[in-house]
Amino acid sequence: MSEQMTLVLNHKQIQQKITRIAYEIYERNVKEEELIFAGLTGMGYVLAELLIAKLKEIAPFRIKLIKILLDKDNPKVGEVSLSEDLHLQGRSIIIVDDVLNTGKTLAYGIGPFLEAGVKKMEVAVLVNRSHKLFPVAPDYTGYELATTLSEHITVKLDPGAATVHLH
Repeated sequence: MSEQMTLVLNHKQIQQKITRIAYEIYERNVKEEELIFAGLTGMGYVLAELLIAKLKEIAPFRIKLIKILLDKDNPKVGEVSLSEDLHLQGRSIIIVDDVLNTGKTLAYGIGPFLEAGVKKMEVAVLVNRSHKLFPVAPDYTGYELATTLSEHITVKLDPGAATVHLH
C-alpha cells in the first residue's frame, strides 16, 4: 500500500513565502549592518541560502551564512556545533529551519549561541506545525499548518521544483 501525500505548497507558493519572510526580516532588522544566518543541517540550511539570495536583492546589510551541525533525528546525541568558528558577541542571528514541529531540534540548535553573547536571536521557518513541546516559537513563519503528530511534512527545496507535502 502506497503512502498518500497531499501537496501543501507548490514551488510558486514557496517562492512567495520566501519573499515575504525576506521582507519581514529586512523590516525588523533595517538598522543592522550585518546579519548571521544559521541554517540547521539539511533543508534548514537550503532555506537559509534561499532567504539570503532574496535578501541580497532588497537589503543593504552584509549577510553571513553558517550551518548548525546536529543530528536532527536525535539532537541530544552527539555535539551541536557550527560550521565556522565566528566571533558572535554583539551580533544578530537568524536561525533557519524548514519545519518547526515540537521545537526540540531548534532548542538544541540554539545551544552554541547561548554563551556567545549574541545581541539577538530570531527564528525563521517555512512551516510551523505548532506542536510546541519546547519553548521555541518562530519569529518568521511561511505557513502555519495544523497536523497530528503522526503526520509527516516533507520539504524539498530543489531549484524550480520546490514542494511541501503532508503524509
